[in-house]
Amino acid sequence: MKAVDMLKALGVVLCVAVASSAYAQSSDAAPSDAMSAKADAKTMKKTDRKLGLDVRRALGKAQGIDVSNIFVRARSGAVVLTGSVPDGAQIPKAEEIAKGVAGVKSVSNKLSLAPQNGS
Repeated sequence: MKAVDMLKALGVVLCVAVASSAYAQSSDAAPSDAMSAKADAKTMKKTDRKLGLDVRRALGKAQGIDVSNIFVRARSGAVVLTGSVPDGAQIPKAEEIAKGVAGVKSVSNKLSLAPQNGS
């Protein structure tokens, strides 16, 4: 009987040891995954910011586009143009320029027509 009790106790100790070892391994892996996800998010934000600035710069260099009320937002290659322009012909032109920037996968043109003050 003592041998059976001893084997049961040994089995419980073994189960506890295995369970704690498995827990330690899984919790060690989680922080590195979280850290790499954080690094990826940071890199993605940086890439998005650069793409938005590149589109903004291209619009600013284009002849005949008033960029003073145009806002550019980029996310994973998708660019959104918002704001207003004083001339309706500038709306499709701005979209075409944005599509021509390297790294742009799609453009959502939400520009509207609004005359400038003092015009």
